[in-house]
Amino acid sequence: MIVLITGPSGAGKSTFVHKLMADDDRLAFSISTTTRPIREGEVDGRDYDFVDDETFDQLVEEDAFVEWAHVHDNRYGTRRSRLDEMVAAGKIPILDIDVQGGVKVIDMHGPELVSVFLFPPSWDELELRLRSRATDTDEVIATRLKNARLEVGFAGRYTYWLVNDDLDQAVRRMAAIILAESCRSGAFQTSPLE
Repeated sequence: MIVLITGPSGAGKSTFVHKLMADDDRLAFSISTTTRPIREGEVDGRDYDFVDDETFDQLVEEDAFVEWAHVHDNRYGTRRSRLDEMVAAGKIPILDIDVQGGVKVIDMHGPELVSVFLFPPSWDELELRLRSRATDTDEVIATRLKNARLEVGFAGRYTYWLVNDDLDQAVRRMAAIILAESCRSGAFQTSPLE
């Protein structure tokens, strides 16, 4: 099982994923690679693999990414090697990626993927969250809000929809989804009675 969490910037994906992972040690975070500048408080190799454009180009040329996309004037990608390592270790990879990259992963992994679109409670709350970060200029926030309206148009490609209006409740719903998915017949290698 691979779990994909996506939604517009400001939907609360990072906080949601951290809380979800704190409650389930089977989950492992798939760190994305990005050309975005590092923000205060972020750690290279923990939050993202921060690389320059030349390094990103080289990784694309080497076909190192399961998916990659341009998002908000930067590039983000999911390295194939990271997913393979987690699955080999018996972990459930959690991907927190942009909507466009998520659609590529859905197309690639199909039924083994648990895809979740995380919505903010409202457009006003989304703008409030983006502004309260105090990490982006007004121009960047305007771009993110404009992109969010386009990204919501892809929500129909995702299996599950969650509204992140109450973090604890949203995480409980996600835990229920993971539990249900782990009980699917396809999650077993053989019959439990064999």
